[in-house]
Amino acid sequence: MIYTGTLKTPLGPITVAAENEALTGLWFLNQKYYPCQKSEWIDQSDYPLFKSLDAWLRDYFSGKNPKLDFKLDPRGTVFQKRVWKLLLKIPYGKTSTYGAIADRLAAEKGSSARAVGGAVGHNPISILIPCHRVIGASGNITGYAGGIDKKKALLQLEGVDL
Repeated sequence: MIYTGTLKTPLGPITVAAENEALTGLWFLNQKYYPCQKSEWIDQSDYPLFKSLDAWLRDYFSGKNPKLDFKLDPRGTVFQKRVWKLLLKIPYGKTSTYGAIADRLAAEKGSSARAVGGAVGHNPISILIPCHRVIGASGNITGYAGGIDKKKALLQLEGVDL
């Protein structure tokens, strides 16, 4: 079973999903690649993991750098999961580029900046897997499935000089 709920954030409501006590999704409502509701989804906003996530988000949006103390289980291809694992290594308040991530994956076939961009864009756990910390090679703020305005707001919250 996949448990879902809606949480409030300063940037708008988010949909969250969990399965087997692991977070599998966090999307801003109606963002690009927002999942279609599935028949196996059970709306249970009081699911214990969502309470922990809500506390984490409150800390994050108050300017803190909270530690993740729950399991993440994003669903995707092997390549996407490798990219998302690298995103988790980008420190709070820092950024990386699509090209730099591709360089770290250089040994893997198809690890161009464009391929990395596709994987970053399909990240199913926004904010916690910090795809908002990936910027263009020239330092420009590029695509974000939740919207450029939200990406800028998250980077500013973390103290990144835009």
